Amino acid sequence: MMDAIPVTAGDAVQRQQAIAANQQRQVEIKRDMEKMAELTQQLKEYFARSGDGVMSIDAIKKAEQIEKLAHSVKSKMKQVF
Repeated sequence: MMDAIPVTAGDAVQRQQAIAANQQRQVEIKRDMEKMAELTQQLKEYFARSGDGVMSIDAIKKAEQIEKLAHSVKSKMKQVF
């Protein structure tokens, strides 16, 4: 017969904290993905308007923001609680 491991109040608190952290992470991932989609659309529109092949500073900054957000989403998706 196996002995049951008792669940302590600390375990319940840790579980609630993990659930809350996971929910917050999901909110942040969604927010970052929505911002990436918005920036990607803006960049796409810029390229549609601009046929000269010269990148504006604004376009480069948008691409950098997309890159940072993508890294943030990737990192948050790997987190385990």
